[in-house]
Amino acid sequence: MHRERNFKQEIPPVRIGEGEEITFDQATAAYKRAASFWNALQSPHGHWPAENAGPNFYFPPLVMSVYIPGYLNVVFSAEHKKEILRYTYNHQNEDGGWGLHIAGPSMMFTTCLNYCMMRILGEGPEGGRDNACARARKWILDRGGAQYSASWGKTWMAILGVYDWEGSNPMPPEFWTYPTLLPFHPSKMFCYCRLTYLPMSYFYATRFVGPITPLVEQLRQEIYNEPYDQIKWSQVRHHCATEDNYYPHGRVQRFMWDSLYNVCEPLLKMWPFKKIRDNAVQFTIDQIHYEDENSRYITIGCVEKPLMMLACWAEDPSGEAFKKHLPRVTDYIWLGEDGIKMQSFGSQSWDCALVIQALLCGNLNNEFGPVLKLAHDFLKKSQVRMNTSGDYLAHFRHISKGCWTFSDRDHGWQVSDCTAEALRCCCLFAMMSPELVGEPMEAECMYDAVNVIMSLQSPNGGVSAWEPTGAPKWLEWLNPVEFLEDLVIEYEYIECTSSSIQALVLFRKLYPGHRRKEINNFITRAADYIESIQYPDGSWYGNWGICFVYGTWFGIKGLETAGRTYDNCEAVRKGVDFLLNTQREDGGWGEHYTSCTNKKYTAQDSTNLVQTALGLMGLIHGRQAERDPTPIHRAARVLMNGQLDDGDFPQHELMGVFMRNAMLHYAAYRNIFPLWALGEYRTLVQLPTKRI
Repeated sequence: MHRERNFKQEIPPVRIGEGEEITFDQATAAYKRAASFWNALQSPHGHWPAENAGPNFYFPPLVMSVYIPGYLNVVFSAEHKKEILRYTYNHQNEDGGWGLHIAGPSMMFTTCLNYCMMRILGEGPEGGRDNACARARKWILDRGGAQYSASWGKTWMAILGVYDWEGSNPMPPEFWTYPTLLPFHPSKMFCYCRLTYLPMSYFYATRFVGPITPLVEQLRQEIYNEPYDQIKWSQVRHHCATEDNYYPHGRVQRFMWDSLYNVCEPLLKMWPFKKIRDNAVQFTIDQIHYEDENSRYITIGCVEKPLMMLACWAEDPSGEAFKKHLPRVTDYIWLGEDGIKMQSFGSQSWDCALVIQALLCGNLNNEFGPVLKLAHDFLKKSQVRMNTSGDYLAHFRHISKGCWTFSDRDHGWQVSDCTAEALRCCCLFAMMSPELVGEPMEAECMYDAVNVIMSLQSPNGGVSAWEPTGAPKWLEWLNPVEFLEDLVIEYEYIECTSSSIQALVLFRKLYPGHRRKEINNFITRAADYIESIQYPDGSWYGNWGICFVYGTWFGIKGLETAGRTYDNCEAVRKGVDFLLNTQREDGGWGEHYTSCTNKKYTAQDSTNLVQTALGLMGLIHGRQAERDPTPIHRAARVLMNGQLDDGDFPQHELMGVFMRNAMLHYAAYRNIFPLWALGEYRTLVQLPTKRI
């Protein structure tokens, strides 16, 4: 895009020497350089396209889901395959395996899936760059074979035909037909979890297996240490490689699986119980169609997309549903420097809302008018204007009218923090000249957004992400996914709670008469919740970013917006102390991704510019400048000296995470947060106009 627009950075680089004082003009120059670089990457639609990827278990199922119906060469050209393989090689570990994500140690689950994908894409058993296939196969066989994969790997290999369904723990679709009052009904589950197991239960119940091609026959011989037809499948159901077993199954869960496997499944194969199974299978496919139609066939995410698409083909190979799925595959494809990868599904609305705030905070609105106007238009068009079709409650859906999704309107799934950040931007634009940023959003649309946010506050004051909480926490004992944590039920999150406070406080200024008492109560309870979940060291755990520095920025900013500052709030003081105590000698911050799994701040031995920007902003909102601005100046110096000559910032470590153990690469963060921090530094910290 820079080449298309002939972008050339015209503002000279800013470099600050050790002990040198930063002037207002230098801070302005660094901020404007970052903004000009990033503004030139805005799409004609108004958002900033950016990669949102990283896990190594995303792409193989998608490849399998088009290989099985015979559409591999229709969806992916020879050049696509070449770039997919290049990405796969680039992220193969030295030991021959692949990690759960591109920075992680090798796992059986991801290594098996990527090995199968390489073979499907045309590599021979000894093929691939640097003997990639042979090295991967050796890694698998040295650790016992593919039967030691985590459960999701077993499911996909069973669908492909290189694993037997008898070696999988049951996924009975009958659970979907039980009364919703039962505590273990799928409607009580976290939306991503239940919509993964919805199509999985369909495949399990029908024992679907794709065509047994010569390649499938070869794979059966390549990924096991014993002949395929001699494996005692019922005895490997509980096998799981040590590398995959982050969240081991407990005795209660094993007893449940064994009971279902040995008692319930045999009964459901016999008349009259088979009728129950048949009805449940039909119920699941009806639910799949409902979700597909209400997400315009994007589905809720990248794990679910290939499952639901293939389920539609399995039900009716010539049906319209599968045909409608195929064009939306491109929503997930991203070509990067390291090859083609599969995204989560896009982060357009989320990134756009953050960029807008980063541009507005620098107080150079007149210079960015056209960019802001286009971004404002994108947000207005991206708001979801209606709930899902028909009786959405009967399909276990929450209200969505007025929300913003993580990506765009088509996706349809409400997210509290995406809604809050977008609403905050629309409120800010409503306070500005329409000639500069376009006409404000209609009040009714803002009211709808407020309604979504307020519907997601829990009794404890915290705000959940997608749906209201309330399921019993003991359901996590039944977590079937060995490599992820806290994914069975919905929770409250520091990020969602903080973002909601910030949006509602601004909305209250704009519309002081709308639900004022309820909003005041919401803010108070939300701020109390933020204080209640603070760690003893003063930090907050970040659920969607790495990790405690990220969470602490949200914690301090949310409390400040609610009127709780360093002067009157112990939690803010402790948060500021945490940031000061973790600041590195060079003035930056650097936190390792294992903080997420350790649940304890874990430093890395290098500075990360995104975390430095977050730490800097945390100190600014903790009003550190009123006491001793030196730590803030030191952090700003790191950002300014780390900026590249064209105004970009270098890519450092991964910054995103989900379910504690899966790291994500948010490519835009390396620009958004340094830009935001430099803007706040320029406007909120007193700087000399010239060097003394």
